[in-house]
Amino acid sequence: MQSFLSFLRKLLLVFVCALIAGLFYLNALITGTFESKRYALPAQVYARPMELFVGARLPQSAVVGELDRLGYRRVSRVRDRGQYEVFGERLRVHSRGFTFPDGREPARMATLEFATASLNGLSSAGAELDILRLEPVQMGGIYPAHGEDRLLLRLDEVPDTLQEGLLAIEDRNFYSHFGFSPTGIARAALGNVRSGRVVAGGSTITQQLVKNYYLSSERTVRRKVLELFMAMLIEAHYEKSEILESYLNEVYLGQDGPRAIHGFALAAMHYFDTPLEELGLHQQALLIGMIRGPSFYNPSRNPQRARERRDLVLQVMAEQGVINEEQAVVAQAMPLAVGGSRRSDTYPAYLDLVRRHLKEQYRKEDYATAGLRIFTPFDPRLQDQLERSTTNIMDRLNPAGDLQTASVVTRTVNGEVVAIVGGRKPRATGFNRALDARRPAGSLLKPAVYLAALEQSESYNLATPLDDSALRVAGPNGDVWAPRNFDRESHGSVLLHRALAKSYNQATARLGMDIGLPAVVDMLQRLGLRQDVPKVPSLVLGAGEYSPLMMARVYQTIAVDGTRTPLRSILSIVNRKGEILRNNITEYERAVDPRAIHLLHYALREVVREGTGRGVYRSLADDFHVAGKTGTTNDGRDSWFAGFSGDLLAVTWIGRDNNDATGLTGSSGALRIWADFMAEAASRPLSYRMPGGVELHRVDDVTGELTGEGCSNARLLPFIVGSQPTASTGCSPKSDGIRGWFEKLFGGD
Repeated sequence: MQSFLSFLRKLLLVFVCALIAGLFYLNALITGTFESKRYALPAQVYARPMELFVGARLPQSAVVGELDRLGYRRVSRVRDRGQYEVFGERLRVHSRGFTFPDGREPARMATLEFATASLNGLSSAGAELDILRLEPVQMGGIYPAHGEDRLLLRLDEVPDTLQEGLLAIEDRNFYSHFGFSPTGIARAALGNVRSGRVVAGGSTITQQLVKNYYLSSERTVRRKVLELFMAMLIEAHYEKSEILESYLNEVYLGQDGPRAIHGFALAAMHYFDTPLEELGLHQQALLIGMIRGPSFYNPSRNPQRARERRDLVLQVMAEQGVINEEQAVVAQAMPLAVGGSRRSDTYPAYLDLVRRHLKEQYRKEDYATAGLRIFTPFDPRLQDQLERSTTNIMDRLNPAGDLQTASVVTRTVNGEVVAIVGGRKPRATGFNRALDARRPAGSLLKPAVYLAALEQSESYNLATPLDDSALRVAGPNGDVWAPRNFDRESHGSVLLHRALAKSYNQATARLGMDIGLPAVVDMLQRLGLRQDVPKVPSLVLGAGEYSPLMMARVYQTIAVDGTRTPLRSILSIVNRKGEILRNNITEYERAVDPRAIHLLHYALREVVREGTGRGVYRSLADDFHVAGKTGTTNDGRDSWFAGFSGDLLAVTWIGRDNNDATGLTGSSGALRIWADFMAEAASRPLSYRMPGGVELHRVDDVTGELTGEGCSNARLLPFIVGSQPTASTGCSPKSDGIRGWFEKLFGGD
């Protein structure tokens, strides 16, 4: 007997020691990880905000569209934040306010007055406003590997009715228990038996938080015991307000594809497209009721079941004194009012670019859980227009839907990427052709050949005659390259500017061979092409593999007079404390002689006025000056167009994923999307600014010789000083008929 008691004592001692060790482990686990779990937040990615100021070229419809995109509610009379009203040419809005990297924009009531297509009045409380910034569209998030998403909120930001309603349903003794509530368990069981359905659960909010943070959902005695001990430990270390705040941010409330919806703040946006603080009682009650089963009570899939659960929650809230009977009746009469959630990753192609740029600066475990706020130059209005143009033109070109497309749009002044379409279905996730499709660029590479030549001003100018006759170039392995023109014709001697405008392959190939492949490769790299290119003769006609983004880098440098700047998708990064971690300042580097670039601009303007790109003016106004280049690869497998106005650059590609022929050229395919987009989106035409060291001369447009005003075939061309032709036709009549043609091409000199 004595030995048995001794065994029991030893067994008890072992049990106590194990219990103590286990408690120490659990305590260390909780104190070491609770804070990080509370604040494991995905990165939030924001578009550029709409800035409103007198003189802004914004029609009323554009502002209304932005407010709708932001989830503002149109009402007959504005009373609260997140509302707007329209009366005639005026618009009144109560903005929500927002903390930008450069400071806080307060919430305020403002009145906007419009005239034609611009804003000509902006005031608040009777005083004129210099500027009003609406909050930026949150275009998506970057999530941890487990796919959880949440918007962090403080307890004082949660409506009192939601807090009290939550406790009335889930944990009435929250402020008096120590992690678990025996009376609560008994009351919940009795109430559920009486009602014949689940009204409330027996687990406290602290226990639910433990389960969400640390444990699985398996129903075992071991898990329940762990849950109780860990709940008590959390209660011992943290204030009730901290526990409740953590629960409000952590509770699981549904699924959006692979993205898990956690917390009331995100759920409010997901189900109602409305910030939490703007929710009505009926909406708050629905979210509270969904805790019991987010899928079972999903209002989109199970509206009747969700409504019954919501009304039951409102009834309990009235019984517990959270609201009065009249409020409950009114709220129960309201529709579910599910607002068609704005999905995360609404703009997947652009978010893909943001992720890639982030990877160059941070580890994923840092940026996907640290609650960073990432501000981008993305412009929702330009994106919407790009998507409309893409869909409209592709449906006309290819109703069967088996062609694909991709486009990249930048602001020419600073290289900010403002819109991207990664495929024929712009909002679909998956293969991002704008970034990852690698296709021959065709004639889109020709400007690099001509630019390399024009930099050699002692040998080449826009009036240099080129030989557009058939040629054969032998390769090192015995292969012979014999390029042909698209029309299968040779055109004899043609001036350099005309060869580019008409995209003659034979003339370009001869020019490329004359200046040498190293000069072409060097120029492509200086223009911004980062990857290796095939150092073969066919490079001059577009051989190699290039994405639309790569081509956008090249044409961005061309558009800004030979100044290379990195394409930017991130403007600034702010941590959850509001501290700026990174401000991406625009970097400029002179890459090409601006005089040679000016000559190339002349030829690229000619492309769209007289050459292969003249179809753009079926969409653009005749006095809206742009420049660009078509591209078509062998057998019409790829259709390209790249071009720019005074404010925007766009590159568009059309092709098949299996590389089969499309039946399209650059002008019959990609150009049409480009032109349709630019006609609606571009606001500033190209202006004519002749740099120092360039002067104008009249030449014969057939021979390239200097000629006088009004002579036959006379054409006014820019030349780098000292590079103009020396031969002359001897013709010099005194008329000025050529000036009008030059002004049409350039908008005046």
